[in-house]
Amino acid sequence: MSHHLKQLLGAAGMIALLAACSPETDTPTEPGPPPATTAPTAGATTGVNLTGEGWESLRIGMTRAEIVQALGEDANPNAVGGPDPESCDQFRPERAPGSMLLMVQNDRLTRISLTDPSAIMTDKGLRVGDTAERVKAAYGDQALVTPHKYQSAPAEYITVWSRGGGEGYVEDENARGIVYEIGSDGTVMAIHAGGPSIQYVEGCA
Repeated sequence: MSHHLKQLLGAAGMIALLAACSPETDTPTEPGPPPATTAPTAGATTGVNLTGEGWESLRIGMTRAEIVQALGEDANPNAVGGPDPESCDQFRPERAPGSMLLMVQNDRLTRISLTDPSAIMTDKGLRVGDTAERVKAAYGDQALVTPHKYQSAPAEYITVWSRGGGEGYVEDENARGIVYEIGSDGTVMAIHAGGPSIQYVEGCA
């Protein structure tokens, strides 16, 4: 066998070896399933759901100017949000959901409230309209249950602190949590998330 023929055979063998090791590209493959998404965990502050820390671009502790920059001015400036708006005011920014009401105390956002059924949910997947039983089942021993101030049982408040908090009235400004206000029909009539002001039962008081 000539030296030139040996070289040709050697090159052919190398090409065959490379072809065997290379993935096939002529056969189209079906697209695989999309990657699984990770559900938010309890206490998550991703902005997807309402938590004691905030909702989307709203963060507890931000100034009123920052709220306006994020979601616009008061949608109803003629409404009375509190007896002393300089110290405590409640309003809905122009671009906020219709069911949302913000509480600003001394120029700082302290509470985000949901007052009507909507698509917005808490980090446990709970919404206005859900039952008290579902709320209690979601939180277990974390839930603090107290009687409603104005309505008879089964109306009540279900409070869950994610940071700080505890038994009794909480005054620590760094505490964060959620209150589910249960109506006389046994369902959530409002949700309040934020700092100690979530304990207020009459607007700014």
